[in-house]
Amino acid sequence: MLWLYVSLLGLFPLLLDPRPVGADDGCFSEKNSFICLGDEVRQMPAVIPSDTTSVTITGAKHLAVIHKDAFWNLPKLRYLSITNTGLKRLPDFTKINSAAYAFVLNFQDNLYVDVIPPNAFLGMYTDIVADLRLSRNGITEVQSHAFNGTKMTRLSLMGNQPLRHIHSQAFTGAEGPGLLDISRTAVSTLPENMLHGLKVLKAVAVQNLKKLPRPKLFTQLIEANLTYPSHCCAFANFRRNMSTQSPYCSLPGIEKEEPGFFREYCQTNNEVSCFPKPDAFNPCEDIMGFTYLRVLIWLISVLAIAGNLLVLTVLLSSHYKLTVPRFLMCHLAFADLCMGVYLLLIATMDTHTRSQYYNYGIDWQTGPGCTTAGFITVFASELSVYTLTAVTVERWHTITSALQVERHLRLRHARAIMAVGWLFALLAAMLPVVGVSSYSKVSICLPMDVETTVAQVYVVGLLLLNALAFLVMCTCYVHIYMTVRNPSFVRASADMRIAKRMAVLIFTDFLCMAPISFFAILAAFKLPLITLSHAKVLLVFFYPINSCANPFLYAFFTTTFKKDFFILASRFGCFKARAQMYRTEMSSPQIRVLYTTHKTTDATRNPQPSGAT
Repeated sequence: MLWLYVSLLGLFPLLLDPRPVGADDGCFSEKNSFICLGDEVRQMPAVIPSDTTSVTITGAKHLAVIHKDAFWNLPKLRYLSITNTGLKRLPDFTKINSAAYAFVLNFQDNLYVDVIPPNAFLGMYTDIVADLRLSRNGITEVQSHAFNGTKMTRLSLMGNQPLRHIHSQAFTGAEGPGLLDISRTAVSTLPENMLHGLKVLKAVAVQNLKKLPRPKLFTQLIEANLTYPSHCCAFANFRRNMSTQSPYCSLPGIEKEEPGFFREYCQTNNEVSCFPKPDAFNPCEDIMGFTYLRVLIWLISVLAIAGNLLVLTVLLSSHYKLTVPRFLMCHLAFADLCMGVYLLLIATMDTHTRSQYYNYGIDWQTGPGCTTAGFITVFASELSVYTLTAVTVERWHTITSALQVERHLRLRHARAIMAVGWLFALLAAMLPVVGVSSYSKVSICLPMDVETTVAQVYVVGLLLLNALAFLVMCTCYVHIYMTVRNPSFVRASADMRIAKRMAVLIFTDFLCMAPISFFAILAAFKLPLITLSHAKVLLVFFYPINSCANPFLYAFFTTTFKKDFFILASRFGCFKARAQMYRTEMSSPQIRVLYTTHKTTDATRNPQPSGAT
């Protein structure tokens, strides 16, 4: 009895003190609320009244640790808010044992709390936590079984920018959440074992989340707000199926009176509402949206690579003197070979991501693969057009001044001309890499970003230069044809052959450049006439036409190339008789002069003196 008397004497002054409990430490009780406010708070009181329904701790910059028994036995607690403090670790919530309705934990803006440990909320609440807000802290990791024993409706991890890892077993032993918000974090994967109960997913500005789990795991998903439009393609044709319905679904008029409830709990086949929607540049389809395009791009890429490799091999291995036409043909074959490599990259990526491009598109379009492919295709395209123009002008100059040998283009001149061409092609290909337009706008990695004026000028400028090159080639070929029509220049029997070749050359150039330039210029001015899906048809059918046709038009069909090819093949034991015929033919001075004359009439090689090759 003595100790009880002494205790009462000690408490008597406190009972007479009108000040709130703990006011000296920045903490006080007011009705059923317990509040700790400001920099004065350095530690929590040992006891919080058990009838407290609301606890608010905010602005306590010097509060580093909360005693493990601070939140002990608060069965009526409905709202617990700890914000903007200096806490170093997550407080112990396991002894609260609240049974109040619609419990809310608001733990936000605590920048020094970096880990959610196992069983962090076990015992906090005996029923379902209405809202678990863990936003804008310094959380970097959610460990295994972090939410074990916790039932929750909504969980927000929004704004934890350092958060990179949510353990695959973080939700083991938990129920829920129905809503998960991981916006503005660095999370790269989602735990699959909690997706079956997820109804709303918010993952806005989560750049690291480039792949989504399989759509069939989201059995109850209704709404998704994501970072990348392509991810919504996963749910474009996906409908969630509910195996059970609420008993309230059978009530008359429930659909009209409670449309939200009916949509969420009563409809057995619901579409997923997903944002942001895919745009015109990234539709919900594979890189090659049609099967026939998938087949053709493989065929054309292999043909372009094989044909131009053969041309390069034959020209570079020839033991004859390197002439200007041979030199230019090597550059043209290399440019067209690069175009074949680009098509092969696109075809390979299309095969790898087939039916799941939405999960690979972000890595592909923003990664080094698409940048490399885009650089190769722009470089190849511009170098090919430039070289074709140089070849055409060189032939025009040679044929129109056939009798003025001293005016013919020399190899040193050709080297200087092609050096300029390489610099131009490299510059054109490099500009999107450094921010002028972009290769990441579309899945086929072409510079189709014209959002800025500089990008628009770049794209339109390239297209107009290509169109100008086509006009120059047409003018030169028409002049060549008019020249060889002159009876004093060439025999009449060669007229039709040369005319047909000129027509084929101009026709292939027109097929390659005209459709792409027309639609691309309109698109650059934001007046598109076709969708990206149809533009891919142009990519496969028209874009690489020159790369496939050039080996035939400028090499395979020429007499000189045939001679070089058969002589090269004879080194490996093939076509020996044919090669010997060419050697014998070229060893005769009289025949050699005739051969040189034939090259002139064929308009495919630079005429040389009778002693030259």
